[in-house]
Amino acid sequence: MKKFLLGTVALVALAAPAAAADLAARPYTKAPPMVAALYDWSGFYVGLNGGGGWTHKCWDIVPVVAGALLPEGCHDASGGTFGGQVGYRWQSAAWVFGLEAQGNWADFTGSRVSQQFILVPGDASSRTNLRAFGLFTGQIGYAVNNALFYLKGGAAVTDDRYEHRVIATNTVFDSASETRWGAVIGGGIEYGFAPNWSAAIEYDHMFMQDQTLSFRNAAGLLSTVDRIRQDVDVATVRVNYRWGGPVVAKY
Repeated sequence: MKKFLLGTVALVALAAPAAAADLAARPYTKAPPMVAALYDWSGFYVGLNGGGGWTHKCWDIVPVVAGALLPEGCHDASGGTFGGQVGYRWQSAAWVFGLEAQGNWADFTGSRVSQQFILVPGDASSRTNLRAFGLFTGQIGYAVNNALFYLKGGAAVTDDRYEHRVIATNTVFDSASETRWGAVIGGGIEYGFAPNWSAAIEYDHMFMQDQTLSFRNAAGLLSTVDRIRQDVDVATVRVNYRWGGPVVAKY
């Protein structure tokens, strides 16, 4: 019996290396490739904005009888603004294209003593109040992952009110209002701080050209005709929420 057990052990010892040699080698598995997450700016978005702005106005009285304009002088009007925007962007590689509509309430006010007068020199002031504006623009931008640098341009519209006031009593002598169309260019930097949320700083300049306005007094009678030139600058902080795929995978 002892001889049988010793023989069995010896047989197993000789067979083990041969069996091990017959086993297949462990296959080599390549590590999965690294995945880089890229921010995707495509999709519809809506947001709010707020900031400040200023407008430069130059007034000239148009004489009743044909002749040279009578300058009243220039002044700046400034104040705060708040509004919202809605748009759509699509991304191709690092380039981003978009369309946007923006509407803002505003209170840009300013005045100066008029170089002309009602009865005697220095008795009247010219006053401006830009009450609202809208922008309708196209965009082109360049994305560096979740940072977007963009330019915009298109049409602008403003809602303005103008007044001549009697300085001694600060009462309105005559007034005019208008909706004026022009052009806008601007740009900004936007940062995606969450999958569908982004914040931006933007600056816009509006070219609003000249407009001739008829001023009427409290009785509705025509009293003055002025040609008014203006441009508008606005700086805002914006927050947007976007619908769409926020992240794409790149191998």
